[in-house]
Amino acid sequence: MNASYIILVESGATKSEWRVLERGGKEVKRFFRAGMNVSTMRMEDVQATLAEAVGREGLMNAGGFYLYTAGIVTPEVRRMVEGLLREHFRIGDVDIQNDLTGAARAACGHRPGIAAILGTGSNTCFYDGEQLTQKVYSGGYVIGDEGSGASLGKRFLADYIKGLVPEPLATDFAREFDASYAGIVQGVYRSASPSGYLGSLAPMILRHYDHPYAKDLVDRNFQDFIDRSLLRYDVAAYPVGIVGGFGWACRDILRPLCEKSGIQISRFIQAPIEGLCAYHTE
Repeated sequence: MNASYIILVESGATKSEWRVLERGGKEVKRFFRAGMNVSTMRMEDVQATLAEAVGREGLMNAGGFYLYTAGIVTPEVRRMVEGLLREHFRIGDVDIQNDLTGAARAACGHRPGIAAILGTGSNTCFYDGEQLTQKVYSGGYVIGDEGSGASLGKRFLADYIKGLVPEPLATDFAREFDASYAGIVQGVYRSASPSGYLGSLAPMILRHYDHPYAKDLVDRNFQDFIDRSLLRYDVAAYPVGIVGGFGWACRDILRPLCEKSGIQISRFIQAPIEGLCAYHTE
């Protein structure tokens, strides 16, 4: 691989998607590897993940390496990851950013706008075309993440353990999950990924969207996201781009709710890597 190629990596905690592109934008190859959260992983493990992919795929001499990953929370973390890359690989440009910057670049390109992540969790920011200049903190699945799949699952379980979920949703939940109180507590408080467990309930709930209970639950989850996050930005002046699988799946529900609140949705993007390819090759 020579310097006329660039590498793009978009990584969550469980998997990373890699694209190798010519400078003009033509895709050379794509593949998946293990995910990275560089704040919670040991740097030795981050290095091993990067080295395995770069070495096996013959990417030792790329002209640029652009990494978007969970866990870039401080400049020190960014410098450590860049140091690993430059120490072991012959790479020209290096740009390492967090997943929210990746969402903003994917959704807005080089133009200013409001970007939102709607997946298992949620996050938002204002992007001036170059960097993030305003951010309403999400708070995570415990005290925030409104609009996300995990937030929807949490609302459902809060009703279920109180006996407030009607049929046929209650039966479907018991068919697909351990519906005992002990099983629910295990999933929420003791599983390896509580937010992942909560988010896994979302597809089942969405299947029943034509039921008044499910419709109200889903709509209130999104309305809280609109009221508590999106409306904190200048939505009269800038559109909102929404990135993430949950937002994509719910786009026909979310768009009219946003329009009622005076919010213009510029685009829904299922996978940020597609928008990032365009951003880096325009």
